[in-house]
Order: sequence, then structure tokens, then C-alpha cells
Amino acid sequence: MTAKQTHSWLRPTIGTFVTAVFFLPLYLVLVNVFKPGEEIIDGPASLPIPPTLDNIHDVLSRPDHLFWYGLINSIEVTAISITVLTGLSAMCGYYLARNQGIGARIMLVVMLAGLMIPPAVIIGPITEVLRSAGLMTSVAGLVLVNVGYYVPFGVFVFAGFVKTIPIEIEQAAAIDGAGRMRIFWQVVFPLLRPAAASVLIFLGVWIWNDFLNPLIILGPAQGTTVTVGIYRAIGEHQQDYGAVFALMFLASLPVLVFYLAFQRHFVKGLTAGASKG
Repeated sequence: MTAKQTHSWLRPTIGTFVTAVFFLPLYLVLVNVFKPGEEIIDGPASLPIPPTLDNIHDVLSRPDHLFWYGLINSIEVTAISITVLTGLSAMCGYYLARNQGIGARIMLVVMLAGLMIPPAVIIGPITEVLRSAGLMTSVAGLVLVNVGYYVPFGVFVFAGFVKTIPIEIEQAAAIDGAGRMRIFWQVVFPLLRPAAASVLIFLGVWIWNDFLNPLIILGPAQGTTVTVGIYRAIGEHQQDYGAVFALMFLASLPVLVFYLAFQRHFVKGLTAGASKG
């Protein structure tokens, strides 16, 4: 058997295996959302015959409104965080892409170091800082943590995309009398839509799915998010697995809708800057 013949079946086999590995958790969630709790225990991988919407109805009509409170908090935290992150990252990325001085390079190195630090490592010092500033157990404190931790990723995406934009466009606007801020917001930023879509999708999903920071920073005083709500729905003697799967399913729907709304620009934003250093 030649090397070419080996590759002809090896790649599809590996691709099928990887697809199956990623699809299995999704399959388990989808089939168990529409099954009663006792059927989930007896056969978690079996098909829901007949399907039922009782699990979703029970979650949406819980007396403690766990899902609805979590949904409101998640939307608020995610929307404010990604809005601030997009604007701040775009401005910083533009500055670093257009300035090749030693200061800009040092700033890039510092941000690269920030990307290498796991959130769990710095959660202790972060809580102390927030407590000293009076921002612990507040949405504002959680938003500040998200902005501080995720801004380096947004900067790298925007900086790579800015390098693909001809600087002559900015020079022409400057000749017409536009200032630096006007050039950025009215000339450059509209051209950054693919990069902005990539930043919004990535950071939106990461912040929406975040568990540790909302659990510790918000605490019980400010309610919960959808991810923390799933955790709180599982008690020591929890037997309602159908409700847990329904919560996971409902928590994933807003992220899916968000991705579909921005996916047109997603790939273009990721590949931008690949041909220019």
C-alpha cells in the first residue's frame, strides 16, 4: 500500500473520530433534554421515545426563577464586557499596529504574558483588590475582571487586522483635516468589522461560559449566571437529571444565536493579518 493510498483513508478516519468525540456530549444533552428523569438514569444514550417538553417547562417555571435570574445576569455581564472589550481592544490594537517603537513592543510582551496566566491563579489577589475598592459582589467588579483579563486577546486580533488596512486611507483622511480619533472611529473602525465579529464571538462565548469568576465575585448576594445556575441546581441529593440537562440546553441557546448572527465575518476576522507581519 502506497503512502498516498494510506492518506486517502487515514484522514477521513481521523476526522470522523474527532467529530464523534466532539458530538457525543452534544448528543447526550439533546436526547436527555426530552426524556423523563428515570429514563435518563436507565439509558442516558437512548433516544427520547416519545419526547417530552416537561423538563424545559419545569426549568422555566421554577418557583425560585433560577434560570431567568441567571439569564438576565449573564446577558448583562456579557453584553457590557464585550462592548467595553471591543472598543478598548480596537483602540489599543490600532495603536500597537501603527507604532513600531520600543514602548509598543514592550506593551505587546506584557499582554502576551497576561494571556499565559490562568484565571484560577490570580483569583485570590483579584478578590482582595475588588474588596478594597468596594466592588466585590457587584456586576461592575465582574465586568472589570473580564475586561482586564481578556483585553490582550482582543488586542492581538485587532492589531493583526489593522496591519492589512492600507495606511494611505488614513493619510488621505488626515489631509482632509480629520483628527486622530476621527480617523480611527470613522475611517478605520468600520473596516474592522470582521475582526470585531471574531472578538465578539470568542469573548462572548468565554464570558458567557465562565463559571469560576461569577461564582466567587458575584456570590449569592447578586444572584447567579446561567453557568453557576447549573451548578446550584445540582444538590447533594439531586435526582432531577432532566432539569439539569434542560438548564444546559437553555443556557446554550443564546450563545448559538449569537454565533449565527456574527458568523459571516468570523473566518475572515481570524485569517486577517496572516499574510502581513
